[in-house]
Amino acid sequence: MSVEGPDLESLVRRLAGTPSEFTDEPRIAGSGRVAVAAVVNDLLYLHGARAPHAALAPFEGGSVRADRNRLALVLIIAWLLADDGLRALDPGQPALLDALAGVARELAAVPAHRYVDDAERREELARTVLARLGCHPYGETPEQAADRLAAVSAAERRRLLDASRAAERRARAIREALVRKAAEESADKWTRE
Repeated sequence: MSVEGPDLESLVRRLAGTPSEFTDEPRIAGSGRVAVAAVVNDLLYLHGARAPHAALAPFEGGSVRADRNRLALVLIIAWLLADDGLRALDPGQPALLDALAGVARELAAVPAHRYVDDAERREELARTVLARLGCHPYGETPEQAADRLAAVSAAERRRLLDASRAAERRARAIREALVRKAAEESADKWTRE
């Protein structure tokens, strides 16, 4: 069931105005400035929830190369989730942790700063977070929200492109198999004659 959430424009404006503290380098393996797990814990507290240390472990990176962009995106999502309109929804600790970790994993293929700097990426992030929380933007039906998310989603475009490539590989394999089969039948025909 989809619940009507806050106005999309206010969320997009919030992302455009993300403070530098939320776009600074995440602390990973002793380097960086922002302790992402602490920010996540503060966000949970802001929403009236608490998390055991084990629930915060995914927000402590081990490798700068593997975790930097994902954790930078978690910081931006935490800023978005601190919005009054999203706090009013009272999503609860499991939904917040899922939104933080799941959306960051899903969208980490794009550099995190683009979700602040680029208008289309801001919309994608706001819509993806709302969808993960089981919401749709104020003034839209759930169907309209899903259609618009599919239209702006880089992840959806990648999924469609991958599916298209896989279909092309399957079609190529079938064509090659048909050519081999025809060649074998032709060779058998010449052998019998």
